[in-house]
Amino acid sequence: MADLKYYDVILRPVVTEKTMNSMSEKKYTFSVHPDATKNQIKEAVEKMFAGAKVASVNTMNLDGKTRRRGAVSGKTAKRKKAIVQLTADSADIEIFSGL
Repeated sequence: MADLKYYDVILRPVVTEKTMNSMSEKKYTFSVHPDATKNQIKEAVEKMFAGAKVASVNTMNLDGKTRRRGAVSGKTAKRKKAIVQLTADSADIEIFSGL
């Protein structure tokens, strides 16, 4: 298990049409470190965003895609996404407010 600090866990928000629609239900999607656990993700969200209280965390491991360039084939890096559900009395996450 990796020794990750809370500021290393969340890499960037995932901004798509589907994730923007789920924000009305207080669900936020982040790209996270591939070795991060659900408890580490919960702790990172609560520390990085003031007033956020996490109800649940769902994670997805995404394998790298096979890509070709001429005769040479390779794979892209694997990724991990996390969907964070906040509690009803939790404050909204501010980085999504201007989008």
